[in-house]
Amino acid sequence: MNQAPVAVRNSAAQATLTVDWGQGQVLVLGHGRLRAACPCSKCRAARLAQRIDVVPDGIRITAIHAQGYGVQLVFDDGHDRGIYPWRYLRELGEVAG
Repeated sequence: MNQAPVAVRNSAAQATLTVDWGQGQVLVLGHGRLRAACPCSKCRAARLAQRIDVVPDGIRITAIHAQGYGVQLVFDDGHDRGIYPWRYLRELGEVAG
């Protein structure tokens, strides 16, 4: 499903991104989890090469930019290349369980 959520809320204090899909469907993902799962080409290539990058403790999302089909997340380590499609965010939530 590529449908946009009803709301996206960022909590720097809790280091979580909450995605509200409506009808009681709410997904909460940690900033570290999102940074580690960045879908940009550089991060995907590193994961495919089985090169593990450690996400720094305390990583935070500093900005969220709507992209229509998803969101671009900007992290306080300067990384801003990843655009997270709505479907991908749902998949991350299913894996995280």
